[in-house]
Amino acid sequence: MIPNEDDPYSGSTAPDGVAEPAKPSGSLVSWRKSAFLAPVAILALILYFVRLPYFVLQPGPAEDVEPLIHIQSQQTYPGGHLLLTSVGLYQPNAYQAFWAWVDRAQSVVPERDILAPGETPQEETQQAISQMDTSKIDAAVVALTKYAGYPDRHGRGVLVESVLSGSPASGKLFAGDVVLSVDGRRAADPDQLGRMIRAAGVGHALTFEVKADGQTRRVQVAPGRIQGIDHPAIGIGTVAAFPFPLEIDSGDIGGPSAGLMWTLGLVDLLTPGDLTGGHIVAGTGTIDLTGKVGPIGGISQKVVAAERAGATVFFAPAEEASQARSVAHHIVIVPVRSYTDAVSYLGGPAS
Repeated sequence: MIPNEDDPYSGSTAPDGVAEPAKPSGSLVSWRKSAFLAPVAILALILYFVRLPYFVLQPGPAEDVEPLIHIQSQQTYPGGHLLLTSVGLYQPNAYQAFWAWVDRAQSVVPERDILAPGETPQEETQQAISQMDTSKIDAAVVALTKYAGYPDRHGRGVLVESVLSGSPASGKLFAGDVVLSVDGRRAADPDQLGRMIRAAGVGHALTFEVKADGQTRRVQVAPGRIQGIDHPAIGIGTVAAFPFPLEIDSGDIGGPSAGLMWTLGLVDLLTPGDLTGGHIVAGTGTIDLTGKVGPIGGISQKVVAAERAGATVFFAPAEEASQARSVAHHIVIVPVRSYTDAVSYLGGPAS
């Protein structure tokens, strides 16, 4: 066979005199590569764009609480450095989930651990904001009761402390609202407000005059039957209005876990001296109206956030202290069951 010099792949003379078979053309090789690469590219895009049924928890910002607390008509003593800690939350793609799994500062949890059945991420966010609003009120109640003569010294109206999801008041009244009157009758205290609601009976709409953020509005709410309550109710928790204007700016941070640190920030502001003694102190934990500290989520990520912010002490709910210690490097973990444990540790005012 005589080789074609214009086509080196058409054949050549082998040592034994037998012509070599023709090699694949360039177009055939290109097609085979495309056939291989196309599915790979499609898979890569799927792994990037498709969100998994998981959430990633990562260290969030650590915020100094005292600059976020605004008190008027009351002497304050700013100066301490008390940090609330938070957790960043997002739904990952496959790549993000992999890196989160191998990063000790992050955790990957099933979607069901974050969202209730049928709940959307937007609904969860709104619920978290409501929880934060309640935690700020509870923290203020605890601190003002001990250090500002509250509730004997109180303001006008009744403060909405919490709103039960799905109740008659849900979506109409909100934590932080101050109820001034009901059907034109002054709401003097939580007990009187409760009596007016019960007396109205199920289904009888009441007109609430409410003040929030300096604005007054009127809203109608009809009492109903709520499971576990043996009388007509609208589904709100209430406390006496605060004796002076008090606002806590939590920004876009949600959830109830900053309650302890809000309480400590208020204690430091309302009492002379620096509660932290010049140190940077961080922590986490829910707070209830008795001052008890409760467990939270994302303790590991919050310890990491505190260390990154330069804190040397971290207050953790007692039942989560061992987990906090397992990820701590140089920060001292202090278990607490009540805000008074934290105040005592810092050598603060008698509680």
